[in-house]
Order: sequence, then structure tokens, then C-alpha cells
Amino acid sequence: MSLSDFSLENKVALITGGTSGLGKMMALALAKAGAFVWIASSRDNADETLQEIKQQGSNGSFVQVNVTSSDALEKTVSHILEQSSRIDILINAAGINPRTSAEELTLSDWQKTIDINLTAPFYLSQLVADTMRENNWGRIINIASLQSLRAFDNSIPYGASKGGVMQLTRALAQAYSKDGILVNAIAPGFFRTNLTESLFQNPEKLKELANKTMMGRNGEEKDIFGISVFLCSDANSYVTGQTVFLDGGFSAA
Repeated sequence: MSLSDFSLENKVALITGGTSGLGKMMALALAKAGAFVWIASSRDNADETLQEIKQQGSNGSFVQVNVTSSDALEKTVSHILEQSSRIDILINAAGINPRTSAEELTLSDWQKTIDINLTAPFYLSQLVADTMRENNWGRIINIASLQSLRAFDNSIPYGASKGGVMQLTRALAQAYSKDGILVNAIAPGFFRTNLTESLFQNPEKLKELANKTMMGRNGEEKDIFGISVFLCSDANSYVTGQTVFLDGGFSAA
């Protein structure tokens, strides 16, 4: 093995939710490692992310997509294959957390959360598997959560979906790894994203969460760079079906 095994030169990545939060952090990481990054988002707000990618000497493009629509996902994959001929890496980072109490939670809230957080990763993985199988090489990364293992307030559908993501990751790995497609998940602790912004506006709560880690701090953008590149590169040749808890020891304390 050499440092070149960490390079993503000539790789094409598709990242849902790549215009903000963890998706954006991972898009910047993969682009810096040499990948051409396709950013998929429901909102047409990719200019800032694409500009940051270009500023670091990398390349990417944007495609607008509603991940709850199977037809839209099919068209997105077809479009990328037409433009780039391949998809080597898929990162399923799009997600929502309605933060609704058990008493106020509606079936609509539940279904939308499951559709975005769990169904879309399944179907996109299925859609890209064929092109990855043809090349006998692929990497799929799902975004799990601390709530894959434990419950937090006002997060019933989110927690259920993220528990499902952890098991989906194992099941996809079992199905695809023999074809050179390695499937893993990253379960982040508390990073500053759209989903956690309310927590970051509460200094006391933020300090409380930091104190629950073994390192005494919450996650920072730099923390997700190394694991993202490793899991998506040739440097990772034998890790599959795993959920890596990127949480400063929060889940182990």
C-alpha cells in the first residue's frame, strides 16, 4: 500500500444532500482527494459548494432531485451516467429530522422521514450497483446516527430510520461486496448542520453534549475528511458492512 491508494483521481462520486451539512463536508473531502463530485439536492443552492470545490482545484457538478421520487432518482442516475459514464462512489447524505413529539407526530411526518432517510438510500444503491458491478469496484456510504443505537427526544421517525440505515448497510454489503462494492456507514456525533443548528444556538446544551464525549468537544468539519476519503478509496479494501461512529467516543462512554 502507498499514499496513492488514498487518491480518488478518476473516480466519479454522487452525493445526495451535498449542498449543506455533512454532505457538503464529504463532497469537499472527496473532491480534494481527486474525485469528480456530483452534488444532488432538492434545492437549487449548490453554487457556494461548487465554488468551494473549484477554489481547492477540484471539479464537480450539480443535479436537482427530489429523493422521495423513484422516477427522479432513476433520471438522476441516468443523467450522470450519460455525462460521466460511471458512478464509482455513492454517498447517501440527504436526511431530515422533523423533531416532533410523540403526541404531535403525524403519519405524514413519519412517512416522509422514512422515504428520505431510508428508502432513498436503498433505491439509489440499487440503481448504481449495476455500473459499479461492471467495473468490479464501488463504494457506498450511508449516514447513520447516534440514534441508530439510542433514542433522543422528539425523534421517533428519525431514530427508526437511522436504525434501519445501520441494518440496510449490513444487508447491502452482504449483497454487493462479492462484486467489489464495499458498503459502510458513518454515524456522526454532534456536528454543526442544518439538522443540529438549534443545538448549536444553545451554549449550555452544546457544552453538555461535548462533555459526553471522551474528547470534550463536538465534531468539526476536519474530523470527517479522513474517514470519508479512506472508506471511499482503494486504501479501504476489506472494510464492509460496518458503521463507524465518528463521535469522539460519545457512543462508547
